[in-house]
Amino acid sequence: MVYHYCAKNYNSYFMLHAVHHVAIICSNYEVSKKFYTEILGFTIAAEYYRKERKSWKLDLMLDDHYVLELFSFPDSPKRVSHPEACGLRHLAFAVIDIEKTIAALAKKNVITEPIRMDEFTGKRFTFFSDPDGLPLELYEQR
Repeated sequence: MVYHYCAKNYNSYFMLHAVHHVAIICSNYEVSKKFYTEILGFTIAAEYYRKERKSWKLDLMLDDHYVLELFSFPDSPKRVSHPEACGLRHLAFAVIDIEKTIAALAKKNVITEPIRMDEFTGKRFTFFSDPDGLPLELYEQR
């Protein structure tokens, strides 16, 4: 069964309006911070160290929109990505030119899969991983 839902009644207090952010737990805070800021180009909105939890929290923005929270926690278990497990499958980012984006990532030693075609939309996409193996997708929007 396929469910289709369109949130048109924004005046209702319980209706969803948009995705606010995605939270990611990383195993190595400095490595992931560098990956998301220096390689993917997110900007830092805020950074906090929560001493009582021994945890970093990094708020990241993309084009002036709050998008990601990056957390570190001591001894977090590894995420299962292969084989695919139930739960979050991947995080997808819209790009204008997939070849130029792949070339820019390659210059920063990020390896992407071969470009594929979405059989339903005809759009091109590819995957790569963050430092903890979280699958990330580039989805061409032209």
